[in-house]
Amino acid sequence: MTKDKEYVLKMVKDQNVRFIRLWFTDVLGFLKSFAITPGELEGALEEGMGFDGSSIEGFARIEESDMVALPDPNTFCILPWRGTETPVARMFCDIKQPDGTPYDGDPRHILRLMLKKAAEKGYTFYTGPELEFFFFKSQDGPPITLDRGGYFDLTPLDVASDLRKEIVLTLEEMGIVVEYSHHEVAPSQHEIDLRYTDALTMADNAMTYRLVVKEIAMRNGVYGTFMPKPLFGQNGSGMHCHQSLFKGDKNAFFDARDEYHLSREGKSYIAGILRHAKEICSVLSQWVNSYKRLVPGYEAPVYISWARRNRSALVRVPMYKPGKEKATRIELRSPDPACNPYLAFAVMLAAGLKGIEEKYDLPDPIEEDIFQMSEAERERRGIKSLPGSLYEAVCETEKSELVKEALGDHIFNKFIENKRIEWDNYRIHISQFELERYLPIL
Repeated sequence: MTKDKEYVLKMVKDQNVRFIRLWFTDVLGFLKSFAITPGELEGALEEGMGFDGSSIEGFARIEESDMVALPDPNTFCILPWRGTETPVARMFCDIKQPDGTPYDGDPRHILRLMLKKAAEKGYTFYTGPELEFFFFKSQDGPPITLDRGGYFDLTPLDVASDLRKEIVLTLEEMGIVVEYSHHEVAPSQHEIDLRYTDALTMADNAMTYRLVVKEIAMRNGVYGTFMPKPLFGQNGSGMHCHQSLFKGDKNAFFDARDEYHLSREGKSYIAGILRHAKEICSVLSQWVNSYKRLVPGYEAPVYISWARRNRSALVRVPMYKPGKEKATRIELRSPDPACNPYLAFAVMLAAGLKGIEEKYDLPDPIEEDIFQMSEAERERRGIKSLPGSLYEAVCETEKSELVKEALGDHIFNKFIENKRIEWDNYRIHISQFELERYLPIL
């Protein structure tokens, strides 16, 4: 449903909405917000609302701090958890300069630019991420799980099924379609899959999803987290990202005559993802902790390859079902749910489009379990690995013309700068592991 200014004004009046929260993200993907009253709404929809951007990570310096948040009427919805006595609504915003031009530091704008580039080639980019998360008893101290359940377990092992149900109902009340939900592999780990849609809407939906999980958890006295690897010895949380390109209503990845049912475009798109996987890794897995997840043996792909059935590969192509041409897609398995989805979708698309533009050739699939291969066997077959740390990943990104072009100079430089600071802070930290291991013997 397309919404416009008149729709928003009417809904605010009819539903007696008392506050409208304006949402946007910083460079790292943290949700930012401020509230306006209905009396300010019409002016906000016309001209936006000014705010000081100097304190927002990756935004303006103090001497150039004035920013304008322009609400997107299409994203209007009422927040179900705020109750009906004083209803609160929200809209995502596009960040503008005072003269009305788009702000280069706005991640939503960066994704819009990449989608425009795809549209100029006739493509619409669809994504369907699977965001995993954990519930813990508290955010303080060592993480304490709520259950000992595993993959697809049912109660009593899955004690959080009611929490997942509440999350799903809340998302659907906000117009976000959910495909299914279930307990994941690790204790107290869960997954809720959103139905695929265009990438900009999905990035907004992913940000909403993360907030809803945390809100529902807090209201039930527990803590929800998208930290990639909170538990030692257990699977981490990923954001397997299904993606496809359409031309009109035709799936551009599908070819009935091909043995893999992949078109030339689909194969080159995958080849682009594989060739540029190291460069885009820091954007898809952007935290020091992300690389505790990206290790062999925990279903997290570290080897740059593709397959149809093999889940140890970086890219998986789900098997084609006759009559389901529109479902042809690729699944990129390295991103984690703590990334900035606007930037993540932008660099994925940039890599895939580069593959199509340059007609990259797709290597043969690797259907064997790569985790079981020796290092010599992987080297013989040309299977490379993703970076092993945030530092390695940032070094790869820093050299990447593709990422710099996709993110623009402003966000590219701010992102690199922030990640280097994060790595330095981590590098000089004395961990409990070091104290327990070295203090008694050195």
